[in-house]
Amino acid sequence: MTDFATRRRVMVDTQVRPSDVTKFPIIDAMLAVPRELFVPDAQREAAYADDQVRLGAGRVMPEPRTLAKMLDGLNISGDELVLDIAAGLGYSTAVAARMAQLVVAVEEEPGLAEEAQSILMDTGVDNAVVHQGPLAEGAPEHGPYDAIMIQGGVEQVPPSLTDQLKDGGRIICLFMENGLGSVRIGHKSGDRLTWRFEFNAGAPVLPGFEKARDFAL
Repeated sequence: MTDFATRRRVMVDTQVRPSDVTKFPIIDAMLAVPRELFVPDAQREAAYADDQVRLGAGRVMPEPRTLAKMLDGLNISGDELVLDIAAGLGYSTAVAARMAQLVVAVEEEPGLAEEAQSILMDTGVDNAVVHQGPLAEGAPEHGPYDAIMIQGGVEQVPPSLTDQLKDGGRIICLFMENGLGSVRIGHKSGDRLTWRFEFNAGAPVLPGFEKARDFAL
């Protein structure tokens, strides 16, 4: 029988801590949430590898390091409302929910959304809800949000999403350009977002976050 608890500790000790993520709430959450339950059954043995987990339909779950560093940048506190875009089967939502007051997960694949809601309920995450709908539309009816995180690559972030951010809130995204990716955090002040580089990573670009292509005859 696989000892997932030991694998979880190894993941934190060899992937998260060496990435300069030392905040106790993040370490505690990643030690507590059973990542193996939030991946497709066929991928459970690979749940704690230092790699992305394929979810199907061209979608992936980011590496543990990437999620940890995104949470480190966001610095979520216990009275905050968080929007988790492209939540997949809900792992990032479950981790963030241990730090936030409430997490709203957005997933547009009906099968993933339904299973995410079921897993979150089964694992006792009672301060998260799953909203099924287009990723780029977010979930404005539950907002505005203190923090937004996007679990995948983007080429651009639509204003319809950043409009759901509170004044003084922040959003973290993995921008992909020519196959290279950089994670940046945006701080909202009035109608303006100021972006700052956080770290390098990579992931497939999510549907709805592509840049319009120019076609020439």
